Amino acid sequence: MEVEKYTPSSITVSAILGNIASGDIAIPEIQRPFVWKKKQVRDLLDSLYKGYPTGYLIIWKNPNIRLKDGTMSSGKKILIDGQQRVTALMTAIAGIPVINSDYKKERVKIAFDPFQAFSDDEDAEIFEVQDQSHLKSKRWIADIADVFKNDFDQVEFTLHYCDENPEMSTRQMGAILTKLRAIGNRSIGVIDLSDQLDIDIVTDIFIRINSKGTSLSQGDFVMSKIAADEEYGGNMLRKAIDYFSHLCVEPAFCQQIVNDDTEFAATDYFRKIEWLKNETDDVYDMECDDVLRVAFMHKYPRAKLADLVSLLSGRDFETQEYKQEITADTYQKIIDGVLDVVNEYNFKNFMVAIKSAGFVSSKLVNSKMALDFAYTLYLILTQSKEISTGEVKRIVQRWYVLSVLTGRYSSSPETSFSRDIRLIHENGVVKTLENIESATLSDTFWNIAVPQDLEQTSVNNPTYLVYLAAQVAMKDVSLLSNNILVRDLIEMAGDIHHIFPKEYLKAKHFEKSSYNQDANYAFLDTQVNKSIGKKAPKEYFTEALTQCDTKIITCGSITDKELLMHNLEVNSVPEDVFHMDDSNFQEFLQMRRVLMAKKMALHQHLWVTEMMNEQ
Repeated sequence: MEVEKYTPSSITVSAILGNIASGDIAIPEIQRPFVWKKKQVRDLLDSLYKGYPTGYLIIWKNPNIRLKDGTMSSGKKILIDGQQRVTALMTAIAGIPVINSDYKKERVKIAFDPFQAFSDDEDAEIFEVQDQSHLKSKRWIADIADVFKNDFDQVEFTLHYCDENPEMSTRQMGAILTKLRAIGNRSIGVIDLSDQLDIDIVTDIFIRINSKGTSLSQGDFVMSKIAADEEYGGNMLRKAIDYFSHLCVEPAFCQQIVNDDTEFAATDYFRKIEWLKNETDDVYDMECDDVLRVAFMHKYPRAKLADLVSLLSGRDFETQEYKQEITADTYQKIIDGVLDVVNEYNFKNFMVAIKSAGFVSSKLVNSKMALDFAYTLYLILTQSKEISTGEVKRIVQRWYVLSVLTGRYSSSPETSFSRDIRLIHENGVVKTLENIESATLSDTFWNIAVPQDLEQTSVNNPTYLVYLAAQVAMKDVSLLSNNILVRDLIEMAGDIHHIFPKEYLKAKHFEKSSYNQDANYAFLDTQVNKSIGKKAPKEYFTEALTQCDTKIITCGSITDKELLMHNLEVNSVPEDVFHMDDSNFQEFLQMRRVLMAKKMALHQHLWVTEMMNEQ
């Protein structure tokens, strides 16, 4: 018999707030920043006052769980869509402070104008976000939360208001207050999802029902579940993940945690993440999903976050029952996993591996998924002792570059993660990597696939980024410079320029798709680029060659022929460039793509050679 996927119903505003206050429905996002603008809160109140529809709430019940004594415990309901609307009601009507975008608690106070409530103007501003003018005005009800308090005396309030506003009758004011308070009786549509649904189906339903077509990630479900947990410390774990992710981007936020969240600041979690207060590196700024994914993957042979949702619910994948001991074990493993991820020693040593592979700037990273798996691999290797400490870095580097070059995690990453984690647990990391390299990094790949990929025109092309990383790792000097490294220009936010100057090719009627190919790009010092101008390559490269004899600087800063030829080599520029003009542009692109591919292949091969030499 097919499981009924959902049950549509409705619930009043007062009832939904009451269920949340009693804990019958968990709204996990209450601990995270409230992202709605204050104007949106005002608009929601206006819609409810006028009886306009405000969309559905989606509620998903946790499955009932079997306790250790054999009894069953009823699962808590979790609000998975509609959190912003409900949070808006909680702060505006129930008077509960929320966490704003600065991670500070504040009330969003909404003012109400009884006089405008009688206006025939459809655009009349009945509600407004409270400011000082409303507090000083006798006409405005400065905070509607006062009207919804349990001890609100409507008669007394009406008499006082009309005394200060004689033009308003008590009859009119009584009717207005009754209508305003009726917001609590307005019905909101609810979709109750069955606790028997798999997370993939829940996700699909969410996307189809959500009016904005917003996607809900598996990580969102995990974070919602752990935030709603009260028994195993999930809520504090949720904060640790969220704060860590925020600190990655804004280190100064650490002091705000100390000042505003003393409870969390006293935990071991805070002591484990406060090192970020002095961290300015932005190569790998982990978001909540990244932290969860890496924490889960290195602790379990399963790799899909959907499985983590089930495990946190206590699911036994063999019996299909839900058991308390599985929930408890899962929370402990995830807590340990998160502490591994946020550990300063682990994170910094992983970043040493990534940076020494040449990825020294966030500009060279376009695949967070590839970084997630590389970090997972690092943690697996350091804990399994499969290989020596010195080899860990090079294995991680090889795997990361391979995954970026081949787009291994760019499509259906969860499925790819699951496959690779399974292979690693079956064969070990080293053997698995060797098998993947043998299957993917063939001569055909380096000689055909990589050069073809460099025909793209995007500076964010993963293949081109790997090429730049190879230049950084090999400490290459930038084109026509005798001392400025490619790394320096990347880290100093230098510009990428065209070897065949763009204006030169445009004057020769070349299309943008041609002159902007990756194979025509190189990092150049600004002064070098100015000396090149709009000249044909054969002209400015000949100038650079001539100055090696005359020692009179006219183009670049190299005055030694041997250094010049080496400079061309490390920048993958063919020696034929001394004779090239627009008629040779396509030939130049073909030749340079091959040279760039060879550099990347050499880059990858060096790590293998180093490991073999050490062994």
